[in-house]
Amino acid sequence: MKVELVTVDEADKSVLMNLIQFYLYDFSEIRDLALTPHGAFTYRYLDPYFTETAREADFITVDGHLAGFALTRGDVDDDGSWNVAEFFVARGHRRRGVARESARLLFTRRPGVWTLSVDHNNQQAAALWRSVISTVAVGTVAETDRCPPDAAVASTRFRFRVVGQPPRTGGAGESAE
Repeated sequence: MKVELVTVDEADKSVLMNLIQFYLYDFSEIRDLALTPHGAFTYRYLDPYFTETAREADFITVDGHLAGFALTRGDVDDDGSWNVAEFFVARGHRRRGVARESARLLFTRRPGVWTLSVDHNNQQAAALWRSVISTVAVGTVAETDRCPPDAAVASTRFRFRVVGQPPRTGGAGESAE
């Protein structure tokens, strides 16, 4: 299984928005997300991924087929660290190592400090991220709980440092799982 990150070009913005609809649909189980009268979820942050240099959008592919996406951004308020803003693997690709491998690729291609937050109601994501972070982080991993009114939702924020790693044996982007 070959997992890769592929930069989303502006011409494929509508494909990314389609995937974001599936992501928000999944999130509607744990957050109060309402459909618009047009039967879609609202995502207000898409355009900046195509206009701001400190934001990156990637498709996750498996053997050349679309499997999800990752949205990352530079946290200028947080000493230049990178942040996983949104991360999604389609249901048909879950529990096969796709999320783990694509996250590893995401982190190791941009060594330095990373942050991400996980909603307290999303225990599966928390377990995934703790597991992935334990394999790529060097040094201390800081976990900080945030709750309203200091945060929009109750969540745990992870902060950790990553160093670049050579590709795994067996070919770049191939999962050992």
